[in-house]
Amino acid sequence: MIATPQPQKMTIEEYLEWEPQQEIRYEYLNGEVFAMTGGSIPHNDIALNFYRSLYPHLNARGCRVNVADVKVQVSLTSPYYYPDVIVSCDPRDVNARRLLQYPKLIVEVLSPGTEAKDRGEKFRYYQTLSSLQEYVLVDSEKISVECYRRDEGRMWLYFPYGAGDVVTLESIAFSCAIELLYENVQFDGEE
Repeated sequence: MIATPQPQKMTIEEYLEWEPQQEIRYEYLNGEVFAMTGGSIPHNDIALNFYRSLYPHLNARGCRVNVADVKVQVSLTSPYYYPDVIVSCDPRDVNARRLLQYPKLIVEVLSPGTEAKDRGEKFRYYQTLSSLQEYVLVDSEKISVECYRRDEGRMWLYFPYGAGDVVTLESIAFSCAIELLYENVQFDGEE
């Protein structure tokens, strides 16, 4: 989804009170709010395919998986983002009502308008979450999945996946054929 900056400045408290009353979702970064505009159909289909694949696997393990409408609090001061798919296995998030604070896995579906932000700003902030074990980027224009997995210290390991590969998410002991994530997704130029 594409974030559009809004003119007003807000405190976190104002944002958390104001945002649930709005018709659309807003992300928050350092006093500014950004309206989340709609993504493409392939973007949506990929996020839902990811969710459908993860839900039965995670539900039995006491983890929660959410799509798009659940925000993550990166820190008490800023930012607040809406990942495309978010997984938390932390008991402190089990009964959360407004936001998640301890994600284990975050998935962002890349679009031409969001790719730079997802790879740059968001990844830098997400890395500060001590609970986060994997950050996954899924291309919406071609079959390509990239997994960044936390290693020792500040090191993140990179695992790229392409057509025919099995995507492995070690943080939640999950694997699936990459094609499952792209099931019924139509790319530009395909009929």
